[in-house]
Amino acid sequence: MLARVGAQSSGGDWRQIMTAETYKGDAYCVKCKEKRDFEGTVKISDSGRRMAQGICPVCGTKVNRILGKAQ
Repeated sequence: MLARVGAQSSGGDWRQIMTAETYKGDAYCVKCKEKRDFEGTVKISDSGRRMAQGICPVCGTKVNRILGKAQ
């Protein structure tokens, strides 16, 4: 059986809505294994969760922080 790369087998959709809102704060970097301060953009997932997404200033890996439900 072949599966598409990036396809989710079940559950919600992976599409996200980009907002004009920016976020400045900290998030956990999985590669550095430490909390890092970053600047990023806020996205809203299909489930209604606000999520800040940016780049770790030390290693360059993408970091995410769940902010809560959008209003």
